[in-house]
Amino acid sequence: MGEYLAQSDSLNEAETLNNAIKSFSETINGLLSARGRAIYFPKKGILSQSAEAKGKRINATIGIALDDDSTPMRLSFIADQIKLPPDSVFPYAPSPGLPKIREKWKQMIFEKNPSLAGKIISLPIVTSGLTHGLSIAGYLFADPKDEIILPDLYWENYDLIFGNAYDAKLAPFKFFRSGRFNIEALRSALSRRPGKKILLLNFPNNPSGYTPTTGETDQIVEAILACAHEGNHLAVILDDAYFGLVYQEDIFKESLFARLANIHENVLAIKIDGPIKEDYTWGLRIGFLSFAIKNGAKDLYDALEAKAAGAIRGNISNCSILSQSLLLKAFENPNYKDEKNTKYDILRNRYLAVKASLAENKYSRHFTALPFNSGYFMCVEIKTANAEQVRQLLIQKHGIGIICFGQLLRIAYSSVIEEDIKTIFELIYSACEELSKS
Repeated sequence: MGEYLAQSDSLNEAETLNNAIKSFSETINGLLSARGRAIYFPKKGILSQSAEAKGKRINATIGIALDDDSTPMRLSFIADQIKLPPDSVFPYAPSPGLPKIREKWKQMIFEKNPSLAGKIISLPIVTSGLTHGLSIAGYLFADPKDEIILPDLYWENYDLIFGNAYDAKLAPFKFFRSGRFNIEALRSALSRRPGKKILLLNFPNNPSGYTPTTGETDQIVEAILACAHEGNHLAVILDDAYFGLVYQEDIFKESLFARLANIHENVLAIKIDGPIKEDYTWGLRIGFLSFAIKNGAKDLYDALEAKAAGAIRGNISNCSILSQSLLLKAFENPNYKDEKNTKYDILRNRYLAVKASLAENKYSRHFTALPFNSGYFMCVEIKTANAEQVRQLLIQKHGIGIICFGQLLRIAYSSVIEEDIKTIFELIYSACEELSKS
């Protein structure tokens, strides 16, 4: 009987969230996966009873150990390495994340994206890195055999995140045409199979290091809007891992999220971002997941946030409170923006060094650079040799490591000092020369 009541309560909680979503947006209700419809964040049971006991004289609900002074129990040789107070380091964080960092990140999203002014978005949910944020988006919206429309140059982990984990089907379209974003291929991909659509865009792009120009961005937005006008429901997932790392004046410097947040009732914009690449905090494993739709309201976003928080609680319980506390401290530091700009300048100078190196006319005999203008990476396409053989020669003979897929070589110039950048291209050229003669 107890099991039945518990199951009944969970079904009721999930259905309450579904009804709230449906009352505001038939689009989001239709986009939810079977898992997304079933998930909920429990308001009853341990969490609610613990909340009721908070601040009471004796609280025996907390699932951690406390010292006799009521601070979190801890080992001194760990605590001594950290300057933050114990309450910011050792307890569990809430499943959706610390309220202060969620509010702070939302404020920062608006500061970085002036086009969002006046638009209503959700309160960001904290995820354990952007991979986890992408996985939560898949959990909520991707059913088996659903197509994930995306450019054909994409981060290989998408195969695991969406294909392996949720049995969705990646449906790539050709990224470039004549050195520009292939808007015709996007339009064609969006025109297939009327109904629910999931579009995944990653700018600056990994692996190509390309961000659309302002004009190309307008075309992308128009294509999505035209698809929505035809009655299709779109979940547009924006992997903004490298947001802000743009190095040319003519490219779009905001997130597409800002353009899509209030574009149409049939378009749900899902922004996945975080400090990992933006703020050089890869190992802290903190990301954020935010939602926006035209005529979005707090009650709608509360329900979506609850579903995302439920997926987190049922998977990893919560994200590192230490990482969240460290980041919040950094964001509130008066020197934060100045130091971040200093690091940006280093990356931009490396980008410029790549551009200068590729000005050598001789390179075109063996390889061509794909368009790039942002992020951490750029790619060259090998024309006169097998690219994997080039990679092997570089690593075995010259001690240089780069990534190969197909006939493309990806160079992460973000991790190469400026003085060594030209050497990479000289040795790629040399390897091609050697292999083409053998």
